[in-house]
Amino acid sequence: MKIAVLIPCHNEAQTIAAVVEAFRAALPSATVYVYDNNSTDATAKIATEAGAIVREEPSQGKGSVVRRMFAEIEADFYVLVDGDGTYDAACAPQMVAQASGQRLAMLVARRVPGSSTAYRPGHRLGNRMFTESVALLFGTSLHDVLSGYRVFSRDFVKSFPGFSRGFEIEAELTVHALTLRLPVAEIESIYHERPGGASKLNKYTDGTRILWTIFTLFKNEKPFFFFSLWSLVFLITSLTLAYPIFVTFLETGLVPRFPTAILATGLALSAIILFACGLILDTVTKGRREMKLLAYLNARGRLE
Repeated sequence: MKIAVLIPCHNEAQTIAAVVEAFRAALPSATVYVYDNNSTDATAKIATEAGAIVREEPSQGKGSVVRRMFAEIEADFYVLVDGDGTYDAACAPQMVAQASGQRLAMLVARRVPGSSTAYRPGHRLGNRMFTESVALLFGTSLHDVLSGYRVFSRDFVKSFPGFSRGFEIEAELTVHALTLRLPVAEIESIYHERPGGASKLNKYTDGTRILWTIFTLFKNEKPFFFFSLWSLVFLITSLTLAYPIFVTFLETGLVPRFPTAILATGLALSAIILFACGLILDTVTKGRREMKLLAYLNARGRLE
């Protein structure tokens, strides 16, 4: 069984050697790849000296790096992990064994803080909010949808059409697996404090991007539900505006507030159009989802 450890990096000179050495020790048969994402320090040099195969990805952003990794590297199972030294390499063999034994498409390492300062309250709150949002919209038993430590099967990697550029890639990976109803699982893993400083994740900028990604994926993957909600909002607003005008018309035979009547009519027509868009896009989405599932099954067939 061929295993590849994928480590996206940007200015991780302080931690990359320890991360590479830890995963080489935990998975002796695995090949460790470090993709340097425009680092301005000695990350690439140190990773090479530590025994990793180092490649470069000039397009900035973790999503861009992951997409390049998935396209270039061939393996049976892929261990994706950040290079900041926060994830526990010791549980990697158990993760690979479980993914292989249960024939999982994706196994997520649920972060369990190793100390009170490892997982900051703001990040924990944000992760909980995003996880509950994904659970509400797509349905999942996962408790850490933004974890950067995962194991993937080859069929998942080679059929994943990633589009994210930044840290929102984790949300996209999760939603892809959920919408296709692929076999996924979760395992607890110790999460350590980042050596040398705070996380690179900006809780406002990156949090907004992640939330926008979830919103966009909701629109793309469940268009009937999405557009029906907006249709209902427009319809209720239209009826609210039209009700007093209609009552006055029944009593007097006159139509007062003519501009309001036009607005109510326009909103009602918009509600009908939105509902029709939802129906049409739902059909398109089902066809697109079938194609993605066929790609997944085709990759699985080639592996076997």
